[in-house]
Amino acid sequence: MARYVALLRGINVGGKNIIAMKDLRATLDEHGYDNVRTYIQSGNVLFDTDDDPANLESAIEGALEKAFGVALVVVVRSHRQLRNVVSKAPKGFGADPDTFHSDAIFLKAPLTAARVLDIVTLRDGVDQAWPGTGVVYFARLGAERTKSRLSKITTTTEYKQITIRNWKTTQTLLALLDEQG
Repeated sequence: MARYVALLRGINVGGKNIIAMKDLRATLDEHGYDNVRTYIQSGNVLFDTDDDPANLESAIEGALEKAFGVALVVVVRSHRQLRNVVSKAPKGFGADPDTFHSDAIFLKAPLTAARVLDIVTLRDGVDQAWPGTGVVYFARLGAERTKSRLSKITTTTEYKQITIRNWKTTQTLLALLDEQG
């Protein structure tokens, strides 16, 4: 049985798409996923399954829409894939959280890091971005966060195919997968 994390886009943010974590866990449990566990209220679900990885995102999206009446975007990463996201981060990424706010922008296929980097304009001296496999690493100078151009991605059609996690949450999700690994 393989371990995965499902990253749900747009739940419990700004009073929209409110889903209790106990209800989220129960829904995935009812659909045959094992060892279902959530982390914080922003839609991070760890689980085990023998299901075909190619079908996990659509299966979970369907289960959630049926249960909660909301169409959600779900990005799934295996334990190995999340380990690669963390281990292949640019040198020093996330190492100085007092200076830089660092995020992992997770991409739903077929969206690519190259495409995201084409549409995100970086502000010199504020923003930095690097491509990864299924992810874009994005850092903003903390003192200048309000000048970052990351928010401009919300005006693009591609925005609907991403979900963002801060670097600390990304690392914590990996640690949780490692614990149960």
